[in-house]
Amino acid sequence: QVQLVESGGGLVQPGGSLRLSCAASGFTFSNYAMSWYRQVPGKERELVASIGSDGGNTNYADSVKGRFTISRDNAKNTVYLQMNSLKPEDTAVYYCKVVRFFITYWGQGTQVTVSS
Repeated sequence: QVQLVESGGGLVQPGGSLRLSCAASGFTFSNYAMSWYRQVPGKERELVASIGSDGGNTNYADSVKGRFTISRDNAKNTVYLQMNSLKPEDTAVYYCKVVRFFITYWGQGTQVTVSS
């Protein structure tokens, strides 16, 4: 079955960096676009970044452009989110997502907290 497992979250000071990873299994990873979302309590989950199946066609939310970079390693079935110049407003639970045969799959999420 499809599994997405995020890792790499944690507590970081403003201006710091983190790299999130999402390890995928249960499907042919290289055939599917992947995306990262984030959610804070009381708000809807929002798209942060997406990437095409071959690593091209990347897209970013305006709020993270120039600071975050999405990438993937199809040999490792893993998608990454490099987050630089982090701000307190980036604090959220970050999720990776794949849509396969019209079904949306989410990981369990990883908490990112940006605070001094």
